[in-house]
Amino acid sequence: MRAAEHDGITRVVLELSSSVNFDQLSDGDARHLAVSLPELDWRADAKSAVVGLVKHVSYAIPDPGAGKLVVETNRPAVIRKLFLIPPQGSASYRLVLDLEATSSAGQAPIAAGVLPPPAPKVVPASLPVAAPPPPEPAHKERHAGKPIIVIDPGHGGVDPGATSVTGAYEKNIVLALARDLKEELDKGGKVNAVLTRDRDIFIPLRERVAIARAANADLFMSLHADTVADSDIKGLSVYTLSQNASDAEAQALADKENKADIVAGIDLSNESPEVTNILIDLVQRESMNLSASFAHGVITEVAKDTHQLLQNTHRFAGFAVLKAPDIPSVLVESGYLSNERDEQMLRRPEYRAKLASALARAIEGFLVKPHKMRRS
Repeated sequence: MRAAEHDGITRVVLELSSSVNFDQLSDGDARHLAVSLPELDWRADAKSAVVGLVKHVSYAIPDPGAGKLVVETNRPAVIRKLFLIPPQGSASYRLVLDLEATSSAGQAPIAAGVLPPPAPKVVPASLPVAAPPPPEPAHKERHAGKPIIVIDPGHGGVDPGATSVTGAYEKNIVLALARDLKEELDKGGKVNAVLTRDRDIFIPLRERVAIARAANADLFMSLHADTVADSDIKGLSVYTLSQNASDAEAQALADKENKADIVAGIDLSNESPEVTNILIDLVQRESMNLSASFAHGVITEVAKDTHQLLQNTHRFAGFAVLKAPDIPSVLVESGYLSNERDEQMLRRPEYRAKLASALARAIEGFLVKPHKMRRS
């Protein structure tokens, strides 16, 4: 359980291991807001929800098989919205209560399932309607037309990135791959592709994310090609965001990439976190789930054409360029420049074209399908 206050609304979120039926209850007390639930294995820390309007939260089992959640508020309030967000990927179900203060404690009792005008109807989980999507930050506008992907060739300018076994720079190799990918997508005509850089210039990491957000991107892909001490390690891998890296190697890589800003004399290490409240957190969790789904598509398509995949291909790390809360984002390590075979292939236009084709198919498959993240 967690909660946060935003624009006069206190949002309470319960993470659940499975779907539940629920309904609003009322005893006429505007300081005690109740929701019926099944009998749960209750493990939540209710103190974590004491935010904004919330004074106290309790859960009881009045009858076998039946549960009751009671939110005690510090002033008269109503449940403005009550809905269930289904999981995507491995995420939990989330029951969301949006609470808003009322001007008077003497309101008529709230009928189960209905809020007093002008508030919207409360939707029980048993009704066949789609749960509303998580809110988007106000400054991100929706767009019509083709879906948009922002392709980010890593490094550039004063930051060359990794150096290959023959002395080639990562910044040049990934720029060539990004151009090939954009050309492939432009040829397909299904997706609008935007490059964060189309020449050898340095762009700070967070500015790359800002470019994606300014473009109203539906998807963000950062392209890299790393080096490691073990020259036998080879193959493509795909990273999605995790606050805790999946293994020590992933964390070391993330730390190295995130220091690119310092290379150019721009130290943003003291910048406040992007996710500052629970509303943004909800959006980011959805984006992370969509990112994981897209990463699986990338791996599937690349395996068809190149078979050049690193073991444990889908990995997790805290890359700065993956932290846009409202854009599904992946970082593709296209290969290891410390491996002779990977380096030779990435420098060959024929191989880059084949890899670009596989990436383009994954992008189109993710963005063009109507159930995916389209903004229209």
